[in-house]
Amino acid sequence: MSSDAGLALRAHDVGKSYRLFDRPQDWLKQGFRRRRKYFREFWALRGVSFSVRKGETVGIIGRNGSGKSTLLQIIAGTLTPTSGTLQISGRVAALLELGTGFTPDFTGRENVFLNAAILGLSRAETESRFQEIIDFAEIDDFIDQPVRTYSSGMLVRLAFAVQVLVPKDVLIVDEILAVGDEAFQRKCFAKIEEFRGEGGTVLFVSHAAGLVVQLCDRAILLDHGELLLEGHSKEVVHLYQRLVHASPTAQEELRREIRNLGSFSGWESIPSPRPLEEQDGTSVRPVERKRMYDPNLVSKNIVRYKARGARIHDPHLTMPDGSSVNLLRAGERYLWRYRVTFEKPFSNVRFGMMIKTVSGLELGGGVTAPPGDGISGIEAGTTVEALFSFRANLAPGAYFLNAGLVATLPEGEVYVDRWVDAVIFKVLPVEKQRVTGFVDFSIEPHLVLEGKSVTTS
Repeated sequence: MSSDAGLALRAHDVGKSYRLFDRPQDWLKQGFRRRRKYFREFWALRGVSFSVRKGETVGIIGRNGSGKSTLLQIIAGTLTPTSGTLQISGRVAALLELGTGFTPDFTGRENVFLNAAILGLSRAETESRFQEIIDFAEIDDFIDQPVRTYSSGMLVRLAFAVQVLVPKDVLIVDEILAVGDEAFQRKCFAKIEEFRGEGGTVLFVSHAAGLVVQLCDRAILLDHGELLLEGHSKEVVHLYQRLVHASPTAQEELRREIRNLGSFSGWESIPSPRPLEEQDGTSVRPVERKRMYDPNLVSKNIVRYKARGARIHDPHLTMPDGSSVNLLRAGERYLWRYRVTFEKPFSNVRFGMMIKTVSGLELGGGVTAPPGDGISGIEAGTTVEALFSFRANLAPGAYFLNAGLVATLPEGEVYVDRWVDAVIFKVLPVEKQRVTGFVDFSIEPHLVLEGKSVTTS
């Protein structure tokens, strides 16, 4: 790492292979007859190279079996790579299988000191943090009881507290933390956010695409043990979702396309929508020239899934009277609408929408029917307009809208067309704005000062 002091870790051509034996006796034979192979070689990882700078939060995404856990275990030091090199600057703490390293007959206190020692802390360092650890885990009354008497939630909370509160330079978080109740989960995420805010390096693995986009500066896409792509988290997540929802026959072609992108700063795009007066030969309505519609406010990078027999057209926002709008007033009702042309018959068809923040955080959406209750049959040549009425209970700022269509194919319910970030809209600021965050919950503050009500307006 001396060649670049700004790196937290660097992986070069890292691979991990396993020997797979068809029969138990083949394992014994291999020990005596080394010139002959009685096994099949399986590479969980092959040729993985990337680097992470200090202070970055990097997401690692991929389908089940893609090699994510293997890579994390190599970084954490619990697995040795078969090939390649891994260089790490500083101490690593890993939130992987929490509690697996605890000894059942040891007390919580003894396990804290044992695990802290494994992580490289001296007894004095552990003693200085011990009270903070048990306070965070919320198990004060049970700290001197054997951990075999703990509930699974207590055990995991204690393991999390040890990992997250010890000094570290790199933190590995595998999947979403389902630790305790919602309040404790929020405390866990707040601690991770605090670590990030102090300049710590985080490797984050999750199937929750919105969280990866929200938390991570960059993302790495693994597939079948291969690093397919690394780049901006939002862009990588979009391509990952396309890969997940692609048909088996289309997946290999899509993998080749993603490989060709390499490390990139932009993502597959389609041109921004043409002006409304050019679409479908219609003319723009007079109201669209008013201040509630800005023709220059368009999504510059619309990501489209490959259409599979149905196509989404003309996604746009309107007021209830049908006039187009992309500058919204908070609290008013609007329509998100798009048309779908069906090129072949489908069953169990469902239409959907999603509102997201600029960072990609999914705020909320809706579908026309629950899973399994979609339209039973749509014939080829049919055109359907989907309309979603919603109230813009949002704080001032910019937001994006998705349009999606799912149907049942032989491999199951899948997207047959989808537009990600199809439209951008802005919620306009209001005078004396008091809403914070993203969503307006109509909060009404009230103060009482020495028994007397105080107005907050």
